[in-house]
Amino acid sequence: MKKLVLAAVLLGTISALSLAKPNPVHAEDHQTTQAKPTEPSLHEKIEALTGAKGKLVEKEGVFKVSFPRSDLHVKASGVHITPPMGLTVWAAFKLLDDHVMMMGDMVLLEDQVNPVMSVALDNGLEVTALHNHFFWDSPKVMFMHIGGSGDPEQLAAAVGKVFATIKATSGGKGQKPFAKLDPVHTKLDPKKIDDVLGVKGELKDGVYKVTIGRSTTMDGQEMGNTMGVNTWAAFVGSDDRAVVDGDVAMLESELQPVLKALRGAGIDIVAIHNHMVGESPRIMFLHYWGIGSTEQLAKGLRAALDTQKQ
Repeated sequence: MKKLVLAAVLLGTISALSLAKPNPVHAEDHQTTQAKPTEPSLHEKIEALTGAKGKLVEKEGVFKVSFPRSDLHVKASGVHITPPMGLTVWAAFKLLDDHVMMMGDMVLLEDQVNPVMSVALDNGLEVTALHNHFFWDSPKVMFMHIGGSGDPEQLAAAVGKVFATIKATSGGKGQKPFAKLDPVHTKLDPKKIDDVLGVKGELKDGVYKVTIGRSTTMDGQEMGNTMGVNTWAAFVGSDDRAVVDGDVAMLESELQPVLKALRGAGIDIVAIHNHMVGESPRIMFLHYWGIGSTEQLAKGLRAALDTQKQ
């Protein structure tokens, strides 16, 4: 009887110990219980890559990031212009099934335009317009429109580099070319320009001007060189130190290659716009300004002309 009681006591003790002993925890079981890191949403990635906060407009399927140019102190006709009055940089991403379309507007001072434009072009974005939105503003503010289509993260990264360049060139840290030249003192050799461009110009009043005509149609009528559908270049100065300004007439499909050629040659773009409405094919115009030797400037223009189809 004592043996049976002792056995029962031992069995109960063993059972109690078994119940009290914790179950072993395996490393793999522990890992499955940990919360997995949340993958950032596309909107969060766009914000991180552009360095700007955004807002989703669900009705349009567009995510728009922006930042104010609060660093600028602009007055137009005596009126203090604030960011809500048009001094806000933005880029909008339209989210499609397999890609994204992006459009944006960059608010720039004159010395920022070409450094920012080069970054946009070098990173696969398109520059589609460059113009003013105000009269009588000081300092002068320019607006550069950009666009692109493709992988959302690549586009956002490119926009981020553009935004970073805007901030890096703020406060007079951009580029402002200068040359003390006067047509009265022009002494350049036109032949050096002719040999590069393959077109002869005319020297008059200290300005050597070359004009190359193009054509389009409006209301069934051909519009050509004399009606203003042309590319021209005006040179002033000497062979070693000259300025060229002018206008390039282009098809829409030629705009980006022409911009890249001119910027690659160190020639500044000062405007991109249209001169007509209703023409076919549509003609775009860009105005430019460059300083350097006549041969260097002519080669830059020749590179731009070589991108054109006709």
